[in-house]
Amino acid sequence: MAARTPAPLILALHGLPCATGIVALRARVIEDLVAQAPDVIVVEAEPERFDAPALIRALRERDEFNRTPILLVAEGEARALRRLAREVGASDVLTKPFDALELQDRVGVLIELASARADSARRALAMRRDAAQALADAAAREREIIRRLMLAAEFRDDQAGDHLTRVAGCVIAVAEGLGLSGAEADDVALASTMHDIGKIGVPDHILRKAGPLTPDEWVEMRQHALRGYRMLHDSPSRLLQIAAEVALTHHERWDGTGYPRGLKGEEIPRAGRIVAVADVFDALISARSYKPAWPLEKARAHIEAESGRHFDPACVAAFLSRWDDIVALVQERAA
Repeated sequence: MAARTPAPLILALHGLPCATGIVALRARVIEDLVAQAPDVIVVEAEPERFDAPALIRALRERDEFNRTPILLVAEGEARALRRLAREVGASDVLTKPFDALELQDRVGVLIELASARADSARRALAMRRDAAQALADAAAREREIIRRLMLAAEFRDDQAGDHLTRVAGCVIAVAEGLGLSGAEADDVALASTMHDIGKIGVPDHILRKAGPLTPDEWVEMRQHALRGYRMLHDSPSRLLQIAAEVALTHHERWDGTGYPRGLKGEEIPRAGRIVAVADVFDALISARSYKPAWPLEKARAHIEAESGRHFDPACVAAFLSRWDDIVALVQERAA
């Protein structure tokens, strides 16, 4: 059964004393109005007894009444009263003397205005909710795409899953240490899980090789940065664009000796500089077929020693400032 639409509440104010205590009285009137939440307010001006303009101004200063239709009823010259109504914020003015039918018509118009505004507000709220839901759905789809790409990387390298998780956690610690917001840190961390997505194109005999790579094999291996970028860069997704940036630049070095472009210093995007620290640290503490895992303190000392050479000094400082959190992360998901 459809809900019944409540009848509009019209509150008429007139004949209120204007003597001592008017400010306190006006405050009590306004509080009464707040409690009753009228759809339309009719204020009758009686210069000898009630300061109607001051009340209307006070009502308009309240959030509850800044759009409530207010009808000012007063004696005087019509043009002057319309000017006064505009100045104080009244929606309409009715000049005395008037008959009951005229008052009824004016109030009816204001009721329709109030109803139209309420409907408009409800539609606007529904549109905002729909837009928020659409954004949430789009964000969920982006994260699902990223998760699937992570799975693709894990299929090529069975060690990738834990490595990506630890790198993402370390990225959050460094990003927050740099002063990034939680949302910004989360975005870079999520993007970091695709930093090696380009390795999908690296042949197995190179990707899984137990010993050191030959110079030619290193050339092929280094192509993963460009391949990852090409896979991701033209996506309209903001997260995938960050991921493309990270894939391309996480092997650049602060001193300009990295690859694939030899970028230097702040030419390297911040996300790439953050991921570089996290990626190298986790690679050091992880055992590989060609090397044993480093102890945490040795890996930390290496990161600190490479500040200003391999790594952005600010990122290293942030890394060190969050060391306890990083150790807890590694202990929770041991390499």
